[in-house]
Amino acid sequence: MRILRRAVLTYLALGLGAIVILAPYLMSVQTSVKTPRQFAQQPPLAPPDPVTGANYAKLLVGGHTLIPPLVITVQVVLVVVLGQLTCSVLAAYAFARLDFPGRDALFWVYLATLMVPAVAVLVPRFVLLSEAGLVNTFWGIVLPATFGSPYAIFLLRQFFRAVPQELLDAARIDGAGHLRVLRHVLLPLSRPILATLLIITVVTHWNDFLWPLVVTSGARWQVLTVAVAGLQSQYHGNWTLVLAATTLATLPLLVLFVIFQKHIVRSITISGMR
Repeated sequence: MRILRRAVLTYLALGLGAIVILAPYLMSVQTSVKTPRQFAQQPPLAPPDPVTGANYAKLLVGGHTLIPPLVITVQVVLVVVLGQLTCSVLAAYAFARLDFPGRDALFWVYLATLMVPAVAVLVPRFVLLSEAGLVNTFWGIVLPATFGSPYAIFLLRQFFRAVPQELLDAARIDGAGHLRVLRHVLLPLSRPILATLLIITVVTHWNDFLWPLVVTSGARWQVLTVAVAGLQSQYHGNWTLVLAATTLATLPLLVLFVIFQKHIVRSITISGMR
């Protein structure tokens, strides 16, 4: 009886948590398929009658299209993921398997940058890119995030250090250099951790808002988050259009979750909640 009561309370708590988390998103989806008139005349929880796709049509092919910001966001995420994973793998290998003076001190100093809030380096970073003439450009958005991440390097370094030295020695006896050892021995063993970092990097930079807002101006290099925020300030009275935009902005991440849910669960196991 006591076990049954505990199970009931647990499921009630989980159900309540699920409602609190999912209800805002479900209300957003429900409001996005209403007309502005329905939204103004009906209670917020009333179902749409009739369901309309006019808001999505405006955002996809109409005057408020989000397609250009979507394309720019996809390009930004692709470049950042490619650059960040490549640089992080090479740096982690150096910190884990190469001997050079000051290696550990350099690693811990670099890791300490994790403790610095992103907003603290926002202005210096903007000044540097401004001096380089990269403000309001594509490379101004992606360059600060392209050359590795302390979190990714730490995670990969710890994983590389856990690989038995005998395995690497066997590869070297067969004539493999550092790059071949990395490519043919360590990377195949690192697939779970690489999948974890891939998912974390995609989600982080898809939702990145502050840096693209600071470094760009105008519509040419607007990413999706900045475009949706601009839509909110421009059409603050048209909530059906705004909520259709937020639904569209989160849809790719939901698809990503459905496709890679096993890897996401595994990533939580490997790295903990970031």
